[in-house]
Amino acid sequence: MAQISESDAGGSSSLSKAVHILKDLAAHSVEGVRLIDLARRLNLSQPSAHRLLKTLIAEGMVEQMSDSKSYRLSLEFFSIASQASRREGILEIARPSLLRLSATFNDTVFLLVRSNFDAICLDRVEGPFPIRSFTGDIGGKVPLGIGQGSIAILSYLPEEEREAIIKFNMPRIMDRAAIDEVDLRIKIEEVRRIGAAQMNFEMIEGMAGLGVPVLDRNGIAVASLSIGTLASRLTEMRSSTITDLLKSEARAISNKLNPFDPTLRYPASALRAQSKS
Repeated sequence: MAQISESDAGGSSSLSKAVHILKDLAAHSVEGVRLIDLARRLNLSQPSAHRLLKTLIAEGMVEQMSDSKSYRLSLEFFSIASQASRREGILEIARPSLLRLSATFNDTVFLLVRSNFDAICLDRVEGPFPIRSFTGDIGGKVPLGIGQGSIAILSYLPEEEREAIIKFNMPRIMDRAAIDEVDLRIKIEEVRRIGAAQMNFEMIEGMAGLGVPVLDRNGIAVASLSIGTLASRLTEMRSSTITDLLKSEARAISNKLNPFDPTLRYPASALRAQSKS
């Protein structure tokens, strides 16, 4: 991240500083940015950085996170940027992948996106075999850490953030599945080693699945592709082929992701808007 000089003068200097602040917030969009860290990285005094943040908040470009002293880009910023970029959102980008995968596997395929401590089912394509899943239909959600798609997302979050989620979600996970924190951490290590989550906890009797993360340009998971199938169909040989195809489609989606897509930050709002259209 480039530093800016406090000695710059004039309106163009203020604009330059504001742009650098927006760039810094964009680079740390998931966890938010503290004032002290922002000022340090950009070589600004804290009062100067705070004044610029207040201006950006007044213009609707930045918001202060409700549960902390951190700042992040606002939904309005992402909406404007998304319109300016004229690129498709993740729903439109991923839909062809879901159709191809379901036709290839003859199984149900899911697109999950991260929403705070949860994963939400943003889209799914049904296969011919009747299955049960934790998320259920489109719009269903589970705590991060339950189900193959959810664990794939959790495994590829920044370590500090992942630890906070594990601490918060373990009581929620143990209420719904017979796994403990050791089981979850072993699974996360496996996912990070092989790049995919294969469920073997028998969370739902007779069901099995595979999931891979969809990564942003910083290598952080924003979504996942997963399949749900009958346990009898997920043989070792079949698992290897499915994993390779899931990874290939996930990479294709990652390469087309719009970083300003508001659906990635506010999936529940996107689903509500979609249901009304």
